[in-house]
Amino acid sequence: MGFGDPSGNYWLGNDLLSQLTANNRYKLKFDLQQNGTGNWYYAEYSTFRVLSEADNYKLQAGGFSGNASYDSFSQHHNGAQFTTFDRDNDLWSSNNCAESLGYGFWYYNCNWCGVNGASSSPVGFYWTALPGDGSLQLSRMWLECK
Repeated sequence: MGFGDPSGNYWLGNDLLSQLTANNRYKLKFDLQQNGTGNWYYAEYSTFRVLSEADNYKLQAGGFSGNASYDSFSQHHNGAQFTTFDRDNDLWSSNNCAESLGYGFWYYNCNWCGVNGASSSPVGFYWTALPGDGSLQLSRMWLECK
């Protein structure tokens, strides 16, 4: 089930993401507003699929394009299972990335894009390799029909 405020900060929910992406009809786009400068960047993925709960909502993403200068999402998160505070599916054997970073996401050994984070989380809210420090003011993840 999703959570948050549908008119603002909202997560659709992994069950619905899995159902929507099962037929490969959508691509994923990130809109990223850099903190400080207000500059906008985007990253788009022509392949985006979230497998079912039986597969721990494993991520399949690829086909990066955009002006975000580096693929911080699929390069470092593709094939990862979704980790939350109560479901540690990451590969960091000594800890739980969601617990350490303050938010659920597709993790291997934690992350390169903190688009679910908050500026108050331990590592912040960021997209690695944006100009400057990569910190974000705003991010949006959205599905677009192919």
